[in-house]
Parts: sequence; C-alpha cells; structure tokens
Amino acid sequence: MDSPIKMSTINLDFYYGKFQALQHISLDFARNQVTALIGPSGCGKSTFLRCLNRMNDLILIGRVEGKILLDNEDIYASNVDVVSLRSRIGMVFQKPNPFPKTIFENAAYGLRIKGIKNKNTLSEHVENSLKQSALWNEVKDRLNESALGLSGGQQQRLCIARALAVEPEVLLMDEPCSALDPIATQKIEELIQELKANYTIITVTHNMQQAARISDTTAFFYMGKLIETGNTDIIFTRPRYKETEDYITGRFG
Repeated sequence: MDSPIKMSTINLDFYYGKFQALQHISLDFARNQVTALIGPSGCGKSTFLRCLNRMNDLILIGRVEGKILLDNEDIYASNVDVVSLRSRIGMVFQKPNPFPKTIFENAAYGLRIKGIKNKNTLSEHVENSLKQSALWNEVKDRLNESALGLSGGQQQRLCIARALAVEPEVLLMDEPCSALDPIATQKIEELIQELKANYTIITVTHNMQQAARISDTTAFFYMGKLIETGNTDIIFTRPRYKETEDYITGRFG
C-alpha cells in the first residue's frame, strides 16, 4: 500500500551565504491534501517552498542541509535529474507569468521540453490540462492567440495548466492569488479543491481566510522556524503556541 506521506523534509536548513534562513524544518505532506504555509513576510515560507523542487539550486550562495524526500527518495541525492524532478513537482508563482507565446504553446511548453513532438499527443495533453485548470471553455476557440491577451485570473489558470500538462505528482503554489481580484481568487480556490483529488498541493498564502478555506493542514512559520503544524481547523481554533495564536488573530504579521 502507498504511504499516506508523499513528501517530507527532515531537519532542513537553508543558508544564503552565512545567513541561516531555515532552521531544522521537519514536515510531512500527505498525498492528495492541501497544505498551507503561513507566517509573516520574511519568515522563510517561499524559501522553504523553493527547496522542495530545488529551485534554490539557482542561487549561487544558497546551501541546503538536511533531507527532502519524495516517495521516500532524497531529491538532493547526486543521481537525481533536476529537470525530471521539476516535472514531478510543478510550481505556480505569485504573479502570473505566461510566456509571450500562444495559449496552446504555453500549455504545451513543458511537453515540448520533454521531447514530445506528436501533434495529437500535444493536443490531447493541452486540452486535458486546460480542462483541469478550468480554462478550456474560455479559451478553446482562441488557442492560437497570445496568452498575454488573457485576464490576470485566466493567465494564472494557464500557468497552472502549464504545470499540470507534464502530469506532476506535487503542485507547489507561491501565493497564487495575491495578484488577483476576488472573483479570480475564488476560481483558483475552487480549482485547488478539485485538483487535490489527483495531486498533493503545497501553497504559501498570506491570507488567513484563504488558508482556512482551502487547506487540510496548516504549517505556521516564524523567523525561519516551523512553530507548529496540524489540522487546519485545530490550528485556527486551538493553536498550541502563543506565536501562532498572535499571528492568526492579527496581533502581528
């Protein structure tokens, strides 16, 4: 039987040069659940998220210590192919960042990188990913138009489709709604709830109400440390630590 845990970090430390941004973070992520990472600005949430698909490899002065396991295998092991790892762990950023290409080519981008050239295969994957991201009905007659002509909310759903097209197992989202209006935000939140049937989702959010609405588990970060984690309802109603309670109730942040 598959383990209920899809990903784990074990005593994860991250340094920017001499500055330690993350301290001994041990956290499990359950399959087919949404985990929200919350905490004030600068507490290490986005740094942590970027460790999970080795995005921080791109930082010259960055250094990782500890372990990150995906299906019980260390993603920082020397034999890991980072490109294939990033197709297993997709990422959606804070601001929608479609490429200056057509809607179709945006959704097909990762597939082409993987070497898929067959037009029927590409079309099938693109259609599936656009359906999964609740965008297909809005764009199916405009696939050859520029993605830059879409609204902000549509662009963000296209970025989600682009991540889903390569069939990842985990989806990382770094404040995916912070640049969107309330109606677009609601669509993305509904989408996250639907997607967890097929994916393990880890999202950073500044919005307490959003974390309460969309997540099964919440992890509270403060000053580079994981203060507490648990069932979202319990974290929001009966947190164990005063820092968590103070943050959730708006005393700081």
